[in-house]
Amino acid sequence: MRKQYDLELLSLKNKMSEMYILMEQSIKDTVECIATCNKTMAKEVVLRDKDIDILNEEIQQLCFRLILTEQPVAQDLRTISSAMKMITDMERIGDHAQDICEIILESPEDGLALDYGHISQMASAVLSMVRDSIHAFVSGDIALCESIGRYDDVVDDLFQKAKIDVIQLIRHDVNYSEKALDLFTIAKYFERIGDHATNIAEWVMFSITGEHPSLQ
Repeated sequence: MRKQYDLELLSLKNKMSEMYILMEQSIKDTVECIATCNKTMAKEVVLRDKDIDILNEEIQQLCFRLILTEQPVAQDLRTISSAMKMITDMERIGDHAQDICEIILESPEDGLALDYGHISQMASAVLSMVRDSIHAFVSGDIALCESIGRYDDVVDDLFQKAKIDVIQLIRHDVNYSEKALDLFTIAKYFERIGDHATNIAEWVMFSITGEHPSLQ
């Protein structure tokens, strides 16, 4: 009985890893789309969001089944309940990648192909945050969880710098106003992705220790 239960828990982690792989690819592709205005790739990100949503639903159903049929206790219950919280944030990350790509699809061919240094740095930072949060869940690495919170401060600082970049772009040429607004919106989406990655890390910590930062 326990062996089957352990297999179900392993399946949960595998499905979450699969969801993460899709989400990570979407973020990577989104970053490239911003730099190159690759509309074909942007369409792929938009379509991929449906696959992320499907996995989100499958994981929810698996979690409900484990709770209702196996009646998990202590560590296992924390793992399952944390997974349900985490996939909500993971699904939102996928949504934000889709939102960014929809902006790209609506922009002129060369609309966003410019120097967007701080946004690029934000993208790299949030990608690392998401990657580390999922690895922490799979490996049970508390130290990795704690490092993600520090990354979030970096992302917030880069967001403030990105806002300054946008203002300077408009001041340089008012014709860049629409482009600047798109870039600001994209920066805001990356900032939100960083927040979701932080949420994931906090629930990973709860699954391991039974303590959540917001409850302390």
